[in-house]
Amino acid sequence: MSKIGITTTIPSEVLWAAGITPVDLNNLFINSPDKQKLVEEAEVRGFPRNTCSWIKGIYATVHKLEIGRVIAVTQGDCSNTQALMEILQSDGIEAIPFAYPYNRDRDLLKLQIDKLIEQLGTNWHDVNQMKHRLDKIRRKAHQIDSLTWEEDTVSGFENHLYLVSCSDMQGDIAGFEQQLDQFIAGLADRSPKYDMLRLGYIGVPPIFPELYDFLDGLGARVVYNETQRQFSMPYAAASLVEQYRMYTYPYGIFERLRDIKQQLKLRRIAGLIHYVQSFCFRQIEDIIIRRQLDIPILTLEGDRPAPLDARTKLRLESFIEALAARQKPTTKK
Repeated sequence: MSKIGITTTIPSEVLWAAGITPVDLNNLFINSPDKQKLVEEAEVRGFPRNTCSWIKGIYATVHKLEIGRVIAVTQGDCSNTQALMEILQSDGIEAIPFAYPYNRDRDLLKLQIDKLIEQLGTNWHDVNQMKHRLDKIRRKAHQIDSLTWEEDTVSGFENHLYLVSCSDMQGDIAGFEQQLDQFIAGLADRSPKYDMLRLGYIGVPPIFPELYDFLDGLGARVVYNETQRQFSMPYAAASLVEQYRMYTYPYGIFERLRDIKQQLKLRRIAGLIHYVQSFCFRQIEDIIIRRQLDIPILTLEGDRPAPLDARTKLRLESFIEALAARQKPTTKK
């Protein structure tokens, strides 16, 4: 099967139905042992220092892996994606635009999917058949998500990994489903970790994934990964168009906040980490998040794919200590 790189989650059913393997460029970049070098290579090619490292990493990954076609989400994701698409085109790489309508308009979204179906040479019948196939796999990812907060047997990083992988099924539908099955089966032998502080994580996935292990070491566990959960299409929908209308990530902060508020209450979360990427427009949304949510929030900013620095570790330690103190019962003398 041929491959197409994707800059974020799109209706991947269309690609699979067309006999094309989607590959999430973000996942390829962040899982590369040379991720820091990839960012530097993009800067050598002319990308400014004050451009998002995810954009630079995606660009260098496309060239390193010689990916000839990319679907770029020009509305509903990163404000820099259009410029990325244009520079890829100037490098001789085919770039296919896809846009989520800001107001979640059903007709406009269907038009975008129709155009993608036509361009990739498939049809709605095959796409809908593929939706049923992928939904079966997604339900297994949802089960892992439920076990994270209901049974306390899944770590924050494991939750992140399996949910974020739903964007492209790791490029192997059957292999990914088998991996999910094996992981779920192995949870039967685990003891739950009821004594850990329950955290929520909102914002784009972190550029330093070791964040989860560091929090575990502090006695805190992420039981809600907002964006990663959205990549798994958590809402049941009969139609493909409705499925990607209910997907909150591309449609603005207020659609996201409705979901976040529900999950914070459902999962009994003590505190929230809001991750923002350096030089990203989504940093501004932190203002609205703090106005709308009545819960302790720590805003973390990440720039390049590097280990957690001492200042970030100190801020995390202080935040967890403060949350733990809030949860301790007070006794009157």
